[in-house]
Amino acid sequence: MGIHADWITKDFGAFKLRFKPYTLEMRYVFTVASFSRTTTPVVLTQLEYDGIIGYGEASMPPYLGESQESVINFLNNIDLRGFNSPFQTEELLAYVDQISAKNTAAKAAVDIALHDLIGKILGKPFYKIWGLNPALIPATSYTIGIDTEEVVRKKVMEADQFKILKVKLGLETDKMIIDTIRQCTDRPLCADVNQGWKNKEQALEMSHWLAERGVVFLEQPMPKDQIDDNAWLTEHSPIPTIADEACQRLIDVPALQGVYSGINIKLMKCTGMREAKRMAELAQALKMKVMIGCMTETSCAISAAAQLAPLVDWADLDGALLIGNDIYDGMKVIDGQCILPDRPGIGVVPR
Repeated sequence: MGIHADWITKDFGAFKLRFKPYTLEMRYVFTVASFSRTTTPVVLTQLEYDGIIGYGEASMPPYLGESQESVINFLNNIDLRGFNSPFQTEELLAYVDQISAKNTAAKAAVDIALHDLIGKILGKPFYKIWGLNPALIPATSYTIGIDTEEVVRKKVMEADQFKILKVKLGLETDKMIIDTIRQCTDRPLCADVNQGWKNKEQALEMSHWLAERGVVFLEQPMPKDQIDDNAWLTEHSPIPTIADEACQRLIDVPALQGVYSGINIKLMKCTGMREAKRMAELAQALKMKVMIGCMTETSCAISAAAQLAPLVDWADLDGALLIGNDIYDGMKVIDGQCILPDRPGIGVVPR
């Protein structure tokens, strides 16, 4: 299942579904509180209808429990012979969702390709179909993984176009990393702890320390099952808390009100664009903050997420910038801003 595997094609009459594994190569070793890695496995998808092709992608960082093999098995189980139009969107995606309980990245690969296909048929970018204004997209953060003082400094210098930096924390090096960044820049930071802090007193102490150093929010400070501790921290913290690992799908959102200040939505966790938009709208109705995030992905999945970025408070859409072998041209980051291409669908073309 290497980089140059061949496409698997399934012909359903009205639709053709193609998919193949691909391996993303990280520009740096990527380290968070619980693991390090140098590659990310993905599966690329294409959904064809009437000679028009929509592009999609499943990205599977190891902690999600999906693999290229599980995604390919899932896609092999899809049978679209019961559908004759991409505009049967609700029924088609509901059918895909019920094939198995999990496999959210595999489902997202189909959802993204379907949205891209519909946009191409209509000749409009998806943000226009949704009636969203790309001028409202917040500046994207750029992720600084856990590393040595020297490498952190190098990464900060390389990220000089970005208006906000996202810093991975959760180990005993937290203060060193923040202090090192602060020696290089006074730009705002957001801190992603990836469940790394284990007790609420330490978390509260750190939230005050970080607030004094220009950190604007805390992402998943403690393990997601420590619900009462996270709620206590949210009540007492000087900066907002954002649910990431605690927030997967639409059904999770109502219970997070009062436990966190907001949610981080990722297409790979929530089955794609359709559910992501619903999550954003529900969270806003519950007076919660919304962030759109990503995994390490090509410009395909990043450009898909960016279509709904005008809805959110914070964007973290740097996933394609962290890899050295992107095979799509899509959303660009210029001076830290997400610039959507004026092309139909999700706006990507193969390089």
